Amino acid sequence: MNLFWRIVDFVVGGIFIYAGVLKAMEPIRFASDIENYHVIPWALGVRLAFYLPWLEILCGAAVIFRRLYAGGLVTLLALTLVFIGATISAKVRGIDITCGCFGYASDNLGFIAHLALNLIILIGVVLLLRRTAVSTEARS
Repeated sequence: MNLFWRIVDFVVGGIFIYAGVLKAMEPIRFASDIENYHVIPWALGVRLAFYLPWLEILCGAAVIFRRLYAGGLVTLLALTLVFIGATISAKVRGIDITCGCFGYASDNLGFIAHLALNLIILIGVVLLLRRTAVSTEARS
């Protein structure tokens, strides 16, 4: 069973590392993707575009290497919820967006595919957090 959870660690952490690396390679394009949501000012979007990918990479690595594990998972949970909220907000406002989740690799993701991918990631993060909480309680 531990092997299963390690695989989930690697999948969740790897997804965020992959997404972060793709966005870190093209921060201006990512800033443009953030701008497409029409939620925050351009100046803040540019700052996010330069820092957010590195946060994703560090948190993904924390999950894989199990250093600052719970903090990495909580941060990834918050990021995933923000991504889901921004996606739904854009759709409700009638904004057709390119999500920017995976840089150029997500150019062809439609709303349903984007939302489904984010929900699957959310489930993985929540399961890992739940497992961490249960194992912490068992040790107490």
